[in-house]
Amino acid sequence: MIFTDDTEEALRAAVWLVNSAEEPDTLADLDDEAAFLREFPYTGRLDRDDRELSALRHLRPRLRTMLLARRDEMAERVNDALAESRLTPRLRRHDGADWHLHAVADEQPLAERILIETAMALIDVIRADEGSRLSVCEDDTCLSIALDLSRNRSKRYCSTTCANRNAVAAYRARRATPAH
Repeated sequence: MIFTDDTEEALRAAVWLVNSAEEPDTLADLDDEAAFLREFPYTGRLDRDDRELSALRHLRPRLRTMLLARRDEMAERVNDALAESRLTPRLRRHDGADWHLHAVADEQPLAERILIETAMALIDVIRADEGSRLSVCEDDTCLSIALDLSRNRSKRYCSTTCANRNAVAAYRARRATPAH
């Protein structure tokens, strides 16, 4: 494990949200939000309404910019996010998760809590100088973010779909090249 469990989970959730904006949009309605919340079971206030969905959709470009920024710019964007929120940090343990930090009150809107949890996770990324673990998928037709949490830094694609598509294309290219 490179980061703590809560840092990795916050990064995964942020990447999921950002990547949901790619075609086809997978955060288009309340059913999609419910799927996100099943995958990433946030505690605290969950309105599950159109306003909350709109705030999550609106958050995606900002998260993308934060996640893909170079280290110094990432730090600036993290600081900006932290300055916008009333931080009330406290250690929590719930739902089988060991002690971890909740930086804002559970009553705050979900989009704000996700923004701050992402900022807190990026603090770990910045401090460990591990920004290279966040990149744009290497598939030429994809703009999604690839999150590499592997030990050997080998993840280049956002999904198995993109990885498989590129593996098949490379295989076909090798087969098409006449042997000498």
